Amino acid sequence: MRRFTGALAAVAVAAAVLATTAGARVLRVGSYHGIRGQFSSIQAAVDAARPDDWVLIGPGDYKEHSARAPRGRPDLASGVLVQTRDIYLRGMNRNSVVIDGTRPGSARCSQGAAAQELGPRGKKGRLGLNGVMVWKANNVWVQNLTVCNYLNGAGDTGNEVWWNGGDGTLRGGIGGRGFVASYLNTTSTYFKDEATAAKYGLFSSNWSGGLFDRTYASNFNDSGYYIGACKQVCNQTIDHAWAEYSALGYSGSNSGGQLVVKNSEFDHNEDGFDTNSQNGDNPPPQNGACPGNKISPITHTHSCWVFMNNYVHDNNNPNVPAAGSAAAGPVGTGMSISGGRNDAVMNNRFVNNNAWGVILVPYIDSGPPCTGGNPNSPFGCLFEEWGDALLNNRFSHNGSYGHPSNGDFAHLNLQDGEPTNCYRGNRAIGGGPLSPDAAALQQAYPFCTGAAVPASSSNPAFLSEVLCNSQVQLNGQPSPCPTGQYPRRTRVVMHPLPKGLPTMPNPCRGVPANPWCPARKG
Repeated sequence: MRRFTGALAAVAVAAAVLATTAGARVLRVGSYHGIRGQFSSIQAAVDAARPDDWVLIGPGDYKEHSARAPRGRPDLASGVLVQTRDIYLRGMNRNSVVIDGTRPGSARCSQGAAAQELGPRGKKGRLGLNGVMVWKANNVWVQNLTVCNYLNGAGDTGNEVWWNGGDGTLRGGIGGRGFVASYLNTTSTYFKDEATAAKYGLFSSNWSGGLFDRTYASNFNDSGYYIGACKQVCNQTIDHAWAEYSALGYSGSNSGGQLVVKNSEFDHNEDGFDTNSQNGDNPPPQNGACPGNKISPITHTHSCWVFMNNYVHDNNNPNVPAAGSAAAGPVGTGMSISGGRNDAVMNNRFVNNNAWGVILVPYIDSGPPCTGGNPNSPFGCLFEEWGDALLNNRFSHNGSYGHPSNGDFAHLNLQDGEPTNCYRGNRAIGGGPLSPDAAALQQAYPFCTGAAVPASSSNPAFLSEVLCNSQVQLNGQPSPCPTGQYPRRTRVVMHPLPKGLPTMPNPCRGVPANPWCPARKG
């Protein structure tokens, strides 16, 4: 199928579906308006589906624990496994259709310890479960429902909805193309420890092409949203998202090219939004440059990775689940570009992030392959950040922790000769001045000329503060905090889903006539 991107993708794909539904079947799970469907299990309906079929799900709490996994990958045990291309999985109400990881007989999305299902047993313990996993199946839609409490374990699990193109098997290749994720809630209510905590809400890896629209994610120990392992062919759009109460609202490792995040809200996370290069979900680096040196119709530059028209606020929450490298996200930070390159951040609001509104910093990793990084730096595998543009953003009340360098935005690079970033048109809401470091950067580097700049590690205040805040260890010792600690976790607080998240206005739209969606007369 021809690939489209952004809003055009949704229109084009919807038109294609409407044109092909004549021979499609509608498989119904549960009941809707007193009419019973053919299936009681979502997995059973998915197993029966053929390409172009629809799976409709009536309101109810579906305890899906099939523990199905792709052949040869028992570590990917999932409640619902989708391996058939071009099927459309849609709930009839976003808030009352629930795919639930808790045990049968328990309350919906129960937070009780005895209610949790930890998956099948493996050699190293219980494997955990993913919620809905789409495995190498092109153009699968998941819409208008809630997924909760699929927990981590000894497997690669704890992910509520995952479009997986072959993680860990393709060496950075693309194994899946196209999807629509809309009107979805993903959350967890349960926390005992990081070993079992849910990891990701909405997840795409080794995938090219896709749309996330009107979605919500909260309470994850890595991130609410994740796009990774797609280098410069991601071709995905996140629109009208809302991410709260996670270590990172969004994380994107080695995901670049045409990737747009817009009209979304990131709040009450430890770190609101993070995109980075690293030796994981290979190949690095994270590079937002348009493939083939093309020009973006949004930025009118060679940067196709765009973060625009978003509201990033109050990301000062240490009391969230947090594990692995995500736990190093500096608390009080609205957005981190960590070893990312050629990214455009434009027309956003950054408000009440108590350390920094935006930071642009290197990412230090260990071990091979260090593709696109410096393996010979004294810090290990060093992924420098460069060529990023911070344009026409508005800032207010950032940096209130009051440590040196806290403020609206700050930059650090550790080696000489990298291309400059640019800072232009950024202003304080209400007309006041930007914070001192931000104002100095904007005056010194208004244009992305590509000119080489010297290392800025001579800014010891910012270097020491960001190391302290991230709790990075150097030579096995925690980084010192010369001006005092940043807030640290005292206890994890799990938050309920917001009430009244909008459901799909007409869940029968585009669906072939069936007992739940009769054909309209005239």
